Amino acid sequence: MARTRLYRDGSLVRENFPVHEISEHLADPAALVWLDLFQPTPQKLARVGQEFGLHELALEDAANAGQRPKIDRYRTHEFFSGYAVRVDPHDGRLSTTEIAAFLTRRALITVRQDDGFDIDDVVARWDDSPDLAGQGVGFLLHGLLDHLVDGHFLAVQQLDDAIEELEALLFAEDPGEIRQVQRDAYQLRKSLVGLRRVVLPMREVVATLMRPGTGVITDRLMPYYQDIYDHVLRAAEWTESLRDMVASVMETNLSLQSNRMNLIMKKVTSWAAIIAVPTAITGYYGQNVPYPGFSSHAGLLSSSALIVGITLLLYVLFRRNDWL
Repeated sequence: MARTRLYRDGSLVRENFPVHEISEHLADPAALVWLDLFQPTPQKLARVGQEFGLHELALEDAANAGQRPKIDRYRTHEFFSGYAVRVDPHDGRLSTTEIAAFLTRRALITVRQDDGFDIDDVVARWDDSPDLAGQGVGFLLHGLLDHLVDGHFLAVQQLDDAIEELEALLFAEDPGEIRQVQRDAYQLRKSLVGLRRVVLPMREVVATLMRPGTGVITDRLMPYYQDIYDHVLRAAEWTESLRDMVASVMETNLSLQSNRMNLIMKKVTSWAAIIAVPTAITGYYGQNVPYPGFSSHAGLLSSSALIVGITLLLYVLFRRNDWL
């Protein structure tokens, strides 16, 4: 499957025309073309590479998943690799979708390997800014980067909300909620690690595009890319702070569990000390030698009074010291 768009002199003139017509349109110096390839075969990707003069290493990166977010510069074009992200609102799991793009002087070629990337939102962003369509391929790339970075920012915000909800459960006493905190904290930390790998390299990508001499960004587009760069920095800094927050939540949870265990051990030890008193006295009075009150009711009453008195005394002392 392939989608196409043709801009001429800053206006959209055709959509979804056959791919083989691209060469004819590019013969016009005023033309700007977008080609979107969805799950292309190696043969089709190779033909597109020949048509646009794409470097074989860039084609290899586009065909193989798992690339680091980056921008590579070649003699006739640039190659971009990035990720769209989504956070499951129920369990905080992070899912990523990779997208590759080739930037020539008058064409943007996007390559998607799965349908997790919302390309319709990118198209909608282009349609919302028709006054920028005359700025060349930088206009098309801006819509793509804006979509990616907004998705990163939304994911960070969702993870922040999830961590705040997790903090509210830290001091819960219900065993089920305690286990839920442990599971969610681990999952959020895992998601933040994955998000960090996607967000942090985007700073270098946008900064590289904004350097003088790249030929992609015009002076009119520079403020728009500066806005994207500001969002990238905010998302990266927010991700770092959230990683510290979730680490603090996990450490606090471990400390609380340790404190709860110490409290339980303290209570068990205190009750054991209280139970030891009647055990010791009855054991002492159970010896087979005469003692004061032996074989009389007075001995039974005195030992019973001694058991009750010392037990109550220990209970009051332990209670006052918060050992029970």
